[in-house]
Amino acid sequence: MRILVFGATGPTGSQVVSQALSRGYSVTAFVRDPARLSVKDERLLVEVGDATRDATQVAEAVGGQDVVISALGVGASFRSDHLIERCMQIIVPAMQQAGASRLILVSAFGVGASSRDAPLIPRIFFRTLLREVFADKLAAEDLVRSSRLEWTFVYPVMLTHGPLTEKYRTGERLKLHGMSRISRADVAHFILEEAERGAFVRKVAVISY
Repeated sequence: MRILVFGATGPTGSQVVSQALSRGYSVTAFVRDPARLSVKDERLLVEVGDATRDATQVAEAVGGQDVVISALGVGASFRSDHLIERCMQIIVPAMQQAGASRLILVSAFGVGASSRDAPLIPRIFFRTLLREVFADKLAAEDLVRSSRLEWTFVYPVMLTHGPLTEKYRTGERLKLHGMSRISRADVAHFILEEAERGAFVRKVAVISY
């Protein structure tokens, strides 16, 4: 399988890259700064560019890919700068033009309608500190929904740097309590399982322990 990863230098994206390589996939990382890649592997292909503005490089990168994975994010910042929306404004048309139809986008539990299932304390954070970041994610999702792509939106709960367990729950809606958590390693595992199986095509997938 040939996969392209946006956000490959981030903590979730790097998990996707390393686990995909361990499965024997052909992996391309689209990055602004190759020096920030934590995964060092001679099998890893690297495309350098800025997904918010380098439409030509993005178009070249998505060509011939079986799955495009976006693990883009703003890290610990509460400011979005419309990052995900601006990236999707370039990535989605590039995929459609190249005939690359499968997109897995890492979003967040609490975005859009999923906030209705959030316990009280997380819901407060979603509506205050995370309001701008979540609005950006929702705008990006709306762009993808309006396309012809076969998308999946991955909605992890609070992310941790915990180990890979392969023991987690997924569903379009999950019953959650308190401050639910999930490791980035298990999120990456689910993403690659979804890339292979396609159980959540044009669906949201909430993931939690």
